[in-house]
Amino acid sequence: MKKMSRTFTRIVNVSMAGALLLMAILVFGNVVLRYLFNTGITWSEEAARFLFVWLTFLGAVGALNENQHLGVDLVLKKLSPALRKLVFLISNVIMLCILGLVLDGSWTMVLLNWNTKSPAIGISMSVVFGAGMVMAIGMAAIIGIKLFKAFFQHIPVSELDQTRESEEEIMSVPNSSSSAAFLEKGVR
Repeated sequence: MKKMSRTFTRIVNVSMAGALLLMAILVFGNVVLRYLFNTGITWSEEAARFLFVWLTFLGAVGALNENQHLGVDLVLKKLSPALRKLVFLISNVIMLCILGLVLDGSWTMVLLNWNTKSPAIGISMSVVFGAGMVMAIGMAAIIGIKLFKAFFQHIPVSELDQTRESEEEIMSVPNSSSSAAFLEKGVR
């Protein structure tokens, strides 16, 4: 389980880094070509836009995996552990339902746009809409693992749902919220 988690995290992080690097190269290269040589790469803007879509959706998966999404836990902190677990269950079931809607909508868009080609690059637009499917499946898997740990491995919800109220709190925690540390705590 730990090895799968590390592999998953590594794949997401490498994919995001690759997309960001390729975006930067394409945009910077296009700017240099336009200003120095009065020409440009016609498809670079579209490619950068598609990479940004994938970067955003993969970033959402990575942030969920590392508990870096912001949330308000004012009421949650005042609840008993049993009620906290119930709220954790309800909120995660709601998130799974929403992810199901995202998956269904993305799948529909992939099917509708299978034969539609992007104007500049000429790739199928289903590649772009597939990002929603990857995000929905990735996030649902992470939520499923968290629910499994909370109810079958009896890990306290406070360890699984490390909600932060501000960005400063997220940045100040040195690697304790990283996915590898998170999963190593939970899987023994």
